[in-house]
Amino acid sequence: MTKAIVYKFGGASVKDAAAIKNLSNILFNRLRSPMVIVVSAIGKTTNALEEILRLKYDGVDFYSNITILRKNHLAICQELFEEGDLVFGMVENIFLQLARVLEVPLTKENYDEYYDRVVGFGELLSTKIIHAYLCHRQQYCIWQDARDFILTDDNFRFAKVDWEQTARQCQQKLVPVLKQLPVVTQGFVGSTKDGQPTTLGREGSDFSAAIFAKSLGAESVTIWKDVPGVLNADPKRFEETVKFDRLDYKEAAEMTFYGASVIHPRTIKPLANAKIPLFVRSFLQPEEQGTVIGDFGEGSINVPTIVVKDRQVLVTFEVTDFTFINESHMHQVYAELDRLKLRANLIQSSAITISICTDRELFKLEQLLEEMKGIFKVKYNEGLQLVTVKNYDERTKKRFLDHREILLEQTTRSTFQVVCRQA
Repeated sequence: MTKAIVYKFGGASVKDAAAIKNLSNILFNRLRSPMVIVVSAIGKTTNALEEILRLKYDGVDFYSNITILRKNHLAICQELFEEGDLVFGMVENIFLQLARVLEVPLTKENYDEYYDRVVGFGELLSTKIIHAYLCHRQQYCIWQDARDFILTDDNFRFAKVDWEQTARQCQQKLVPVLKQLPVVTQGFVGSTKDGQPTTLGREGSDFSAAIFAKSLGAESVTIWKDVPGVLNADPKRFEETVKFDRLDYKEAAEMTFYGASVIHPRTIKPLANAKIPLFVRSFLQPEEQGTVIGDFGEGSINVPTIVVKDRQVLVTFEVTDFTFINESHMHQVYAELDRLKLRANLIQSSAITISICTDRELFKLEQLLEEMKGIFKVKYNEGLQLVTVKNYDERTKKRFLDHREILLEQTTRSTFQVVCRQA
């Protein structure tokens, strides 16, 4: 069998009926077998499901939110299909399944597991609709549940992939299907060996595409975005941007580490290890070249690359017994971050303090403060931004130091970072 190719379409590329029609048009001359089409939830569905979880946890009525979400999906179907099409019944059935899951009590203790059971419904809905529409347009393909192939541990919300079992499942169960027709499946989701739903981390559909590619020994992965390729800054925030025609895996990995949203941070490693090229292309201009990420062995790029992360928290731990910060203090902080599944986006230490910048996660900050207050004096600030400038120059550095309230600054040979009040 020829090598498979993997396409990934994110939420913006399937946000409404017009976007789904555009997806079909992109595939019109590109659809082939073997091919895996990985699809995210429609538009802001994941955010809507997270809001439903928040309301349920707070004991507030959330059924009107489900009704709105259901009507939105059915409205998209009404633009794509004739009345009475089987897809309407499928969508209704998925919402009935969601309602049954939401009957179970939600607590702080079971939140992560509950999250994975609920939020994955977004991808099930999108792929059912898109599969039906492609077949409706005689672009025949087969719908498959990604949870049958991507096997993980039970580290809910941030599940770790069992690469050996996943590769075995893909080779034994997915390859025979791909020999018949292209496959439409979900991003972001997996399951434990005993069938419990898991997720791979927020915005994890890119990672799903990389998992399928590595497990199948794919020819390439293409991520379809609303930007012309990988840029040196978010065009929604900055007027002047530069597109990279090609990037080495190392450069791309560093950009994702600092929070570049164009690619999920865990996407690069499996592709680099397998030497599988990654293409980032625009679904708005599908004929344009975009950016290719591969094993180019090139030196550092000199253009300053700017990455901004919102909803950051800066926590400072201060020793209380007049000792200096040492390895044991660092170990205590890192061990607690690991237990809570929090990543330090930036860390800085002084003689008596350790400061970390991390994402704002429900419950996590409160648990961190509670656990560490017996060891350190703890201070924190919320509603912050982390700005990272890779390959900075003095002009770019000055741009972010002026007119901002800086809480923390850190500079290395090639990277400049500030934690500041959110603009």
